[in-house]
Parts: sequence; structure tokens; C-alpha cells
Amino acid sequence: MRQLQFSIPTLFGLEGLCADEMRRLGLPQVRAENGRVLCSGEAADLPRLNLNLRTGERVLLVLGSFPASDFDALFEGTKALPWEEFIPREGQFPVKGHSLNSALHSVPACQSIVKKAIAARLGGKYHLNTLPETGALYQVQFSIMGDIATLMLDTSGAGLHKRGYRAQGVAAPLRETLAAGMVLLSRYRGRDPLCDPFCGSGTIPIEAALIAKTGLQV
Repeated sequence: MRQLQFSIPTLFGLEGLCADEMRRLGLPQVRAENGRVLCSGEAADLPRLNLNLRTGERVLLVLGSFPASDFDALFEGTKALPWEEFIPREGQFPVKGHSLNSALHSVPACQSIVKKAIAARLGGKYHLNTLPETGALYQVQFSIMGDIATLMLDTSGAGLHKRGYRAQGVAAPLRETLAAGMVLLSRYRGRDPLCDPFCGSGTIPIEAALIAKTGLQV
């Protein structure tokens, strides 16, 4: 099986908890960094991560990293990646990202270059001058830090903190991933009583109940 690379963004401070979750799921080469956790895995691990992570914000598939100190390097490095293995002929591929401490500081310009490079690669593979982009959405993300560009595909769609159990929104809700992190830090295992006297909309008790239901050990 082909080994893939995953990047899981987290809220700052939750990296260690997310890394522990990924190790419990059996993912290899887990390593926590500021604001994200990296690991290896197989294609079958993508749905497992998206369904089971309580503290990760989304699951990004890393296609590659390369030096990009100018726009030519960004274009050629992006074009060299195997986009056709993940984006079909009709797929939509909007691009978003960020740049930090890089010579390529203009994010809109980087978005345009990455988009053109992917279109050139896919157009050549599918023998099209213009790609239709009428099919499913394949969100492309890039990160340029210190002149190193990393290109990724978002496999989560809506953020993983959107659990789907809220019938309606409330004022100033606690983010679900943060609530799950608080529960995990409390060492709650689902066997003891849990009391939240300031529960508001109940995010912390709900996350605690979901953690207890799935048997997530801390």
C-alpha cells in the first residue's frame, strides 16, 4: 500500500492531545508541531481520521513540499506533483493558503500561480485546454513558510469541529474541538460522574458523552 502524508491543523495548545488520539488510532510517524500534527498513513486512514478525531480541525493530505523562493519555483514545484491521482477531469479545485516569512508574501499572487500550475498539469494529463470544473470540490491548500512551499488537499470539507449535533446556533458557543480537549485534559473516561455547572449550550457535557460512547481512553 502506498504511504501518504497527513497534516492535521489544531487549535494552539491541543497539538499533544491530537497526537495522542492519532497514536491510539494506530497511525505511524506521528509528530506534533506548532498548530498541527503530522503523520503517515494509507488512503483508508483518511475516513478513520475524519470520523474519529475529537481535537483535530481538519485532515489535510500532503502532496509535497519543495523550495519556492520565487514564482517560477512555485509554479514548477506545484506542476510536478501528481494532481491527476486525486482530482478527476471535472473536479473543481479552488486554492487558498498562507505565506509566512517568505519572499512570496502576496497570497493572492501565490493562489493564482498554484491554480495555473495545477490547471497546466491536469490539462496535459486529460488533454484539455480548458478544464470544466463542474464536478465535486477538491479544496487545495498551500503553506509557504521560510520559502518552503507545502501543497495539500483538504479531505474534510466543513471543519471537524462542526459535529452536526446543534439544531441551531447559539451566541458565543465554545468550539467543539476545544471542549473535547478540555474533557481529555480532565482525564475523563466515561466511568465517573461529570458535572458542568456553567454548561451553557452543553458543549462540554456533549463532548464528554461522545468520548465516553466511543471508549476513547486517555
